[in-house]
Amino acid sequence: MALPASQSDPSSTLQLSQKAPLLLSTATPASHFFPLTLLEKPETPATWTDYERLFQACLRAGDDKSAHLCLERLTMRFGASDSRVMGLRGMYQEAIATSTEDLERILRSYEKILRADPMNVPILKRRIAIKKSLARPQEAISALVEFLESNATDAEAWCEVADLYHSQGMNAQAIFSMEEALLIAPNAWNLHARMGELEYSSVAAGTESAQATQKLLADAVRRFSRSIELCDGYLRGYYGLKIASHRLLENLDTSTSSTLSDIPPRNVISQLHDHASKKLEHIIDTRSTQIVHSDSARAELIAAQELLDRSC
Repeated sequence: MALPASQSDPSSTLQLSQKAPLLLSTATPASHFFPLTLLEKPETPATWTDYERLFQACLRAGDDKSAHLCLERLTMRFGASDSRVMGLRGMYQEAIATSTEDLERILRSYEKILRADPMNVPILKRRIAIKKSLARPQEAISALVEFLESNATDAEAWCEVADLYHSQGMNAQAIFSMEEALLIAPNAWNLHARMGELEYSSVAAGTESAQATQKLLADAVRRFSRSIELCDGYLRGYYGLKIASHRLLENLDTSTSSTLSDIPPRNVISQLHDHASKKLEHIIDTRSTQIVHSDSARAELIAAQELLDRSC
C-alpha cells in the first residue's frame, strides 16, 4: 500500500478515503507469529505511516468504519498501550462523539491517562484539541503553554498557540509564538507568510500607535518577501506582499514623517508592490489554464483576482 505523500486538501482526502475499502481488503496485517511471519511480505515503517494517513483521511471523510479498521490494524501491530495508538484512538473517539457529554467523558479519560503518564505527548495534544472542540480557548492556550514548557522545539504547537492567541485578540503573544516557530523552522515559507498576516492583522485592529503601525507593516512586507524568496510562485506570499506594501505606502503618504530607520525607502516598497501585482497576474493566467483539483487552490485564485480587480 503506497499512498501519495500529501493528503491535506479536502478533495485529495476524499479521493484517498474512497480507496480505503479496497486497500483494506487487499492489505492483510502481519500475523507476527513465527514461522508464519517468514511467509509474509516484509513490513516497513512506511507501511504503518500509510495506515495512519489512511485512518486520518477516512475520519475526515466521515468513513468511520474504514477508520476503525485502520485503527485496529495499528493496535494489533503496536499494542493498545502504545502512546501513538492511544492518541489515534482518542482522535477516533472524538470523531464519533455525538454530544458535548461524550467529549467531556473523553477529556476525563485523557486526564486519567496523563495522571499515570504525564509525558504522553499524543494524549497531551488530544487534550488540547478537545478543549478547542469544547470552545474553551483559554484552557487550550494554558494547556499549550504547559505543553511547550517541556516540548519547546515543537513548531506545530507554537503555530497552534499563535492561532489561538490571535483568535482571542492577543496579537503580541501570537507574534511572539510565531517567532518561536520560525526559530525552529526558519526556512518554512508558509510560516513567514503567516507571520506577515499576524503583523498585518495587528495593524488592522487599529490599536497601534503610528510608529508601531509603520514598523508592523514594514515587518509584514519583509516576512512576505522572505516567503516568496523561499518559494517562488507562492500565491499567498505575493497576495500578502501586495496588500501590506499598499498599506505601508498609504501610511507613509499620510504620515508627517517616519522616525524609524528600518523602514524601507518608499521607492523600494513601490517596486515590491508592483512586482507582487505582476506575479499575481502571471500566477492567475498560468494556473487558470490548468486543472485545479484543490478547493483551497481555486479559492486562492479567486481571491487574488478580486484583489487585482480592486486595484489595491
